[in-house]
Amino acid sequence: MTDPLHSELLALAQEAASRAGALLRDGRPADLAVAATKSSPIDVVTEMDIAAEKLITDLISRHRPDDGFLGEEGASTEGTSGIRWVIDPLDGTVNYLYGLPTWSVSIAAEQDGETVVGVVAAPMRGETFHAVRGSGAWATGGWDGERELACRPAPPLEQALVSTGFNYVTEVRVHQAEVARKLIPLLRDIRRGGSAAVDLCDLAAGRLDGYYERGLHPWDLAAGDLIAREAGALTGGRPGERPAHALTVAGTPGVFEPLQRLLEDFGAWHD
Repeated sequence: MTDPLHSELLALAQEAASRAGALLRDGRPADLAVAATKSSPIDVVTEMDIAAEKLITDLISRHRPDDGFLGEEGASTEGTSGIRWVIDPLDGTVNYLYGLPTWSVSIAAEQDGETVVGVVAAPMRGETFHAVRGSGAWATGGWDGERELACRPAPPLEQALVSTGFNYVTEVRVHQAEVARKLIPLLRDIRRGGSAAVDLCDLAAGRLDGYYERGLHPWDLAAGDLIAREAGALTGGRPGERPAHALTVAGTPGVFEPLQRLLEDFGAWHD
């Protein structure tokens, strides 16, 4: 039976993600990537990002004023309840700028430092993913009702489809491209979706066999990491470590460890 507190946190996260997703979807100018009304399209995206985070934090605070926050756009309060919300109001900013559908709102709730609830809404894909620790991972979308998520059976590594992401810093991106160059001959193929949260949910949904990325922040992965693990995936960082800024790795059992070893050998975590 789900803890009543966790049920409350899940319902609140789902409502906040739905409202923020609608704000971002409906408030995006149709010509955003071409001719924004502000000084640049990036300014408009930043404004939308900040507005979405404010919507989320305001809504949660009305219901739970003693909770803490950690958000990409600056929300940072300690709180006194033992609950902290980790928020990425717009994961996949460049996709959003260009009108590509793979962007998301990611909201996680931590209890005493452990993630207990995760929600990822991908409005342009019509899908929302969620998980409560110990209760599995679920999604709603283009099917009736909720669907329980489960990873794909692990293929041999050479048949694994793996997603990754690239940093905004050119020097880091060049290094990441070199790691990908070494990996490609050893895998089925590599994908680059543009939203870490969606990639982790796609792993949970059986659409990918693995995922890795360097340079993620807590808000990028908190919700997606829980959803992937509740769907049967393994997640970590460098061998023996948890997902971290240096490296995040996720995969189906059977793909995770060999992928993690290759990434360690190739120095994917290199600073």
